[in-house]
Amino acid sequence: MFDQSQISIVDDDQSFRDSMRRLLKSLDYAVAVFPSAAEFLASPEFADTACLVADVHMPEMTGVELYKRLIETGHAIPTILVTAYPHDGVRERMLTLGVECYLPKPLVEGVLIDCLRSAVARGKAPRG
Repeated sequence: MFDQSQISIVDDDQSFRDSMRRLLKSLDYAVAVFPSAAEFLASPEFADTACLVADVHMPEMTGVELYKRLIETGHAIPTILVTAYPHDGVRERMLTLGVECYLPKPLVEGVLIDCLRSAVARGKAPRG
C-alpha cells in the first residue's frame, strides 16, 4: 500500500506510542518510537525520518519546542502535532509556522492517515 517511509513517534505516553506503532506498521510504514524529544534528536532514526508525529504536551521539551528546534537547525521534517488538550491559538500558530497537521486526541484514524500521506509526500519533495 505505502512504501517504507520512516515515521517517528515522540510521545511520553507508552500506550499511545504502542497503538501508533501498531497502526502505522499495519499501513506498511517503518516506525520508530521515542518517549522524549531528546531521545529522538539523539537517535540514528532522526536522519531517516520522513514524518514526525509528536505530542504537544511532554516534559522537558514539548512537541512545539521540538518542532521549533528542528526548523531553527535546518531540519524541516514534516510534522504532525497531537494533543489531548487542543487550543485553537496554538493550533493556528503552529499551522502558520508550517506544521503539517495539529490533531486532537483521541485521533480520528482517517484524518491521521490523510495527514501522514500529505506529510510523507511533502517530505519526499525536492528541497531547494
